[in-house]
Amino acid sequence: MSRVITSDKLNLIVTREIMLRVDKSFRFDINFLFVTIIVAAKNAGISATSYHPKYEPTWDSLDARPIPAWYDSAKVGVKVSWGVSSVPGFRNEWFWHSWQGPDPDPKSIEFMQQNYPPRFTYQDFARDFTAEFFDPYKLADILESSGAKYVVFTSKHHDGYALYPSTYSFGWNSVDTGPRRDLIGEFSKAIRTRTDIKFGLYHSLYEWFHPLYLRDKERDFKTRQFVTQKVIPEFKELVKLYRPEVIWSDGDWEASDDYWDSKNVLAWLYNTSPVKNTVVVNDRWGNGTTCKHGGVWNCADRYNPGYLMPHKWENAFTIDRYRRNSQFEDYLSTQDIINQLVSTVSEVIANPIFALGQSKFQVSCGGNFLINVGPTKEGTLAPILVERLTQLGEWLKFNGDAIYETTIWPTAQNDSVTEGLWYTFKPRERKIFIIQLYRQLYATLKVKRLFAVRLTVDWFL
Repeated sequence: MSRVITSDKLNLIVTREIMLRVDKSFRFDINFLFVTIIVAAKNAGISATSYHPKYEPTWDSLDARPIPAWYDSAKVGVKVSWGVSSVPGFRNEWFWHSWQGPDPDPKSIEFMQQNYPPRFTYQDFARDFTAEFFDPYKLADILESSGAKYVVFTSKHHDGYALYPSTYSFGWNSVDTGPRRDLIGEFSKAIRTRTDIKFGLYHSLYEWFHPLYLRDKERDFKTRQFVTQKVIPEFKELVKLYRPEVIWSDGDWEASDDYWDSKNVLAWLYNTSPVKNTVVVNDRWGNGTTCKHGGVWNCADRYNPGYLMPHKWENAFTIDRYRRNSQFEDYLSTQDIINQLVSTVSEVIANPIFALGQSKFQVSCGGNFLINVGPTKEGTLAPILVERLTQLGEWLKFNGDAIYETTIWPTAQNDSVTEGLWYTFKPRERKIFIIQLYRQLYATLKVKRLFAVRLTVDWFL
């Protein structure tokens, strides 16, 4: 039996569903399928009511914590990158570093000379970070319409500016200077009262120019004043105030996890914090921890490995280049975004024929999909970003059954007689989904080694 799920509005992609047949001819494969279900259930994670063990501050213990089940089911998230850097809108969040860091960028220097008076400081940008048109409920509605199941909102980037009244960023936060608003508080309330989206926070460990950090760095990180006086108390304050269900750590790479005291921080998070049962973290907790320790593996920005990973991972990427002079061609099309989504959460069974911009189409398995967007200094999203998110949501409205709550189908990889096909699988429902990312000109799809036998599936066109 087969069923066609189509999107008449977008006319982009067709998802087809095949019900698994249970009969003697598939006895071997159904036994294998049963094993797959057990493995999928084992790796799916923990629920909020699961038994809660005590985690020790060692990587062996911390890495043994299952990733909460909601995250693997969610599949799609949106990261909202925002802060003072949206005022210059040049070189994205890294502008201050590229302008006044140890290796200044000539274009950033030229940008300042052409647009701002002498002696203008980065702190002076804060007065123009107004957020005057920031409507947290409108943004929550946009994200809900995108089909996202979780959001990661900036708490503090590497410039140290906090988007809430941080006790430890006095005078350099969104309540003391700039919009005079608790932006995290407003947005978290909107998300939780308006939608079913899980609320998470991006949080940078290091700060480029914080005096305590620079002092520790000069001493080869043999002292930890910045960590004990700023990082840890601010981190715990943030968790207690807003109870995020995702903590997307960053800014870790210059020092070891011992300097950041990451193992003790995570042990507190998993054992004692108010989100100990539900929180999901990533892998950026010190130099050498990425793709090795922590929770979900990010490994690198725009990470899409091209092969089946041994651990849950996430592809975090941007729709555009996030700069003030972005042109239309700098933005990924809706089709490009959907291609990225499908290649992230599913398994390729044929050689891909697509290209995204100037890079080859990436093929991978079993990841989550995190789309990064950046509001303006006034707090709005560019219309083209809203359009892209809305169109993604339209596609997911018709085809989300093949994305949400799915896992990989492990019996076939790079082995098909038809190009450009991806599998996802729902163990509980015993359903395989075949996703085709381009329209087919013939009415019969030939699939090889779906169950270690050859099947022919007829399209209903």
